[in-house]
Amino acid sequence: MTRIPRPFSSPGAQAGLPAKPASQSAAAQSTKDFDELKQLIHSRLVDRLDLSKVSELAGDSLRKEIRLVVERLCDTENPLLNRVERERLIDEVLDETLGFGPLELLLKDPTISDILINGPFRVFCERRGKMVLSDVKFRDNDHLLQIIDRIVSKVGRRVDETSPMVDARLPDGSRFNAIIPPLALDGCSVSIRRFGSKPLRMKDLLDFKAFTPEMATFMEACIRARLNVIISGGTGCGKTTLLNSLSSFIGNDERVITIEDAAELQLQQEHVVRLETRPPNIEGKGAITTRDLVRNALRMRPDRIIIGECRGPETLDMLTAMNTGHAGSMTTVHSNTPRDAQARIETLIMMAGLDLPLKAMRQQICSAVDLIIQANRLQGGPRKITHLTEVMNMEQDMIIMQDIFLFKQLGTDANGRAYGHFEATGVRPSFVSRLEAAGFKLPANLFQERILMKD
Repeated sequence: MTRIPRPFSSPGAQAGLPAKPASQSAAAQSTKDFDELKQLIHSRLVDRLDLSKVSELAGDSLRKEIRLVVERLCDTENPLLNRVERERLIDEVLDETLGFGPLELLLKDPTISDILINGPFRVFCERRGKMVLSDVKFRDNDHLLQIIDRIVSKVGRRVDETSPMVDARLPDGSRFNAIIPPLALDGCSVSIRRFGSKPLRMKDLLDFKAFTPEMATFMEACIRARLNVIISGGTGCGKTTLLNSLSSFIGNDERVITIEDAAELQLQQEHVVRLETRPPNIEGKGAITTRDLVRNALRMRPDRIIIGECRGPETLDMLTAMNTGHAGSMTTVHSNTPRDAQARIETLIMMAGLDLPLKAMRQQICSAVDLIIQANRLQGGPRKITHLTEVMNMEQDMIIMQDIFLFKQLGTDANGRAYGHFEATGVRPSFVSRLEAAGFKLPANLFQERILMKD
């Protein structure tokens, strides 16, 4: 008598629990097999690579040579792959070998502005102001840690248990921050602020309606006439992008020194010296701070000094530089309004450890800063310049400011996106004579009180 075999049943099914659908199990197994094959080919590739020859190649030539090796390995290890799977496998092995692994897929997407990684299996990205969970995953936490280490080592930084937090930059200038266990409890956490290889220009920001042509004309005149400018705003509002685009108005005949924690600015002038801070070594020594670099920059005969962001005692040195012959210098600070920017600058000056009277601090600010540009990120994601504010003079113990241009939010649309209009306040700045002396004759009606543009 022929015995009919019983169909296999999982322990869960025997216990009366619902079994997984066959399609889900098959898909999970297929993904597992694909990942195992990818790891196998990657390990075989590493064994075959001649590192002495690899170091002689660069860019496209290196990628083409390695691609040929990967194709041969694919044919050897699994010749039954279909064309789509084969191309996907080759691309992923190349990304793992030459790039940043699973991150490459997101880094190649120009619509993504932020990448946020909460452990190896939850990768979020922001597209057009909306945060969504992506399909990208890492094998495990060790895999994610390898990619982090690859990124930070390229810029001479390190991350390990003794130094579990790190700031770095990607090759395209994007800002990179990572924090690893034991500080991050659910696996490595990574934040990437994207800066495309092609930086946004004033025309691009005008197309995005971040400000109006009248405001652009006014800001251009202020930069060319070497007014001291502070860009104020919250996190993610576009301060660095705006600073980068405004720097395009600096002349090629000027010597510019930039100072940053992680180099992000992409100035196009011929005479630019880029400086970057350095964290302490494993013994806790050797740190070079922003303040150290500002003091050294003063000895380098700069025409202008640009600090990526003032967040500590270097603020006092920056204001001193603005007051002592380095007109046209620029920096950014974190604050929500121009008046808040003044208060924050006062707080940062106190961090220098000098017991300055409040009036002396405000006199220093008043004489150093000419213009505050306030950038904000509104509800729904749009980034706008909401204030162009002149810093005037002191009356008793108060700094007098006046708004030249404003953006007024009127509400939100059906998609939850803020809308409003730009307006000129009718106030004519007191430094117009300085602009005219520098050769910039502004239109007579530029400051006339009116609505400039509705958004």
